[in-house]
Amino acid sequence: MCEVGTRPPLAAERGEPPGGTAAERCRDMGEQPIFTTRAHVFQIDPSTKKNWVPASKQAVTVSYFYDSTRNSYRIISVDGAKVIINSTITPNMTFTKTSQKFGQWADSRANTVFGLGFPSEQQLTKFAEKFQEVKEAAKLARDRSQEKIETSSNHSQESGRETPSSTRASSVNGTDDEKASHGGPAEAHLKSENDKLKIALAQSSSNVKKWETELQTLRESNARLTTALQESAASIEHWKKQFSACKEENDQLRTKIEELEEQCNEINKEKERNAQLSRRLQELETELQDKELELEELRKQGEIIPQLMSECESVSQQLQAAEEKNKDLEEKVRTLRTEVEESKHRQTNLKTELKNFLDVLDGKIDELHDFRQGLSKLGVDN
Repeated sequence: MCEVGTRPPLAAERGEPPGGTAAERCRDMGEQPIFTTRAHVFQIDPSTKKNWVPASKQAVTVSYFYDSTRNSYRIISVDGAKVIINSTITPNMTFTKTSQKFGQWADSRANTVFGLGFPSEQQLTKFAEKFQEVKEAAKLARDRSQEKIETSSNHSQESGRETPSSTRASSVNGTDDEKASHGGPAEAHLKSENDKLKIALAQSSSNVKKWETELQTLRESNARLTTALQESAASIEHWKKQFSACKEENDQLRTKIEELEEQCNEINKEKERNAQLSRRLQELETELQDKELELEELRKQGEIIPQLMSECESVSQQLQAAEEKNKDLEEKVRTLRTEVEESKHRQTNLKTELKNFLDVLDGKIDELHDFRQGLSKLGVDN
C-alpha cells in the first residue's frame, strides 16, 4: 500500500496475452483500439481515499479505444473476464506523473482514481502523451457538440417566435380542423413544419435537462475529487515530514556507520599488527630453537677440543717436518735447474760444433765428389 502521489510496489513482470474478448466486444460496439500498453493497475481505496488497492495481480493490457459513433474515447483494461478499467476521457481529466514509472488520473463518473505502474519510464511517457492527445480530441468533440446544441436551441427559439403568428393565423382563419377542411397545400406544409419545430423544442428541453443533470453530477464528482485531493495533499505533507525525519535519521545512521567503519578499520589494523607480531614471535621462537641446536653442537664439539688440540700439535709437528723436507726439495730443485741450464748450454755448444763439423764434412764431400769426377775423366782419357 502507498499513498496518492507515490509509486506502489510492483509485482514481478510476467507476460500475459491481451484481452481479446474485451477488444472484440469493443469492436462490435463500434470502438477501435488506437494505443495499447501493459501496466499494473491500481485504484484508490474508497474508504480512506489515501491508499492504493491493486486491481490486478500482474501486469495487464491497458488500451485506448475510440468510439466513432459517439465520437468519444475510453481507457479499457481487462484482467481475465473482469473489467478493471472502463474510463471515458473528458476534457477536464488530467494524467499526472507521480514518479518515474507511475501515473494516475481521476474519473468523476466512476468516482475513483486510477493508478498505473509501468515497467519503464519510456512507456509511462508514451501513455501520458497519448492521454493528452486523446484529451484534446475529446475537448474538440465537446466543443463541436455544444455548437450543435446552440444551433438547435437557436432554431427552437426561432420556431417559438413563429408559433404565435401561426396561432394568430389559426384564430383568424379558423381552427386546425377547419384549415384541414378548407386549407390548401401551403397550410398543410406549415402544419408539418410546426409539428417538426414542436418536436425539436421538446428534444431541446429534454437535452437541457439531461445536460443539467450531468453538470450537477460533474459538480458533485468535482467536489468529491477536490476533497480527495485535499486529503491527498495533507497526506503528502504528512509523508514529507516523515520522509524528512527518516532522512535525518538516515543521515545520523550513516554518520554512525562511518564511525563504526573507522573503528572497524582501526580494529583491522590492530589485528594486522597483532598478526605481524605473532608471525615475528614465531620466527624468533624458530631462531631460538636453531640457536639452541647450534649451542648443543658447540657443546659437543667442545668435548672433543682436547683431542683436536693433540691432533693439531701432531699435525703441526708433521707440518714442520714437511716444511724442512720442502726446503731440502727446493734446494735440490734449484740444483737441478742449474744443472739443466748448464746441460742446455752444453747442448747449444754441441749443436754449434756439430753444425760446424757438418759444414766441414759437406765441404770434404764436395771435394771428394770433385776428386772422383776427376778420376773418372782420367780413366776415360786413358
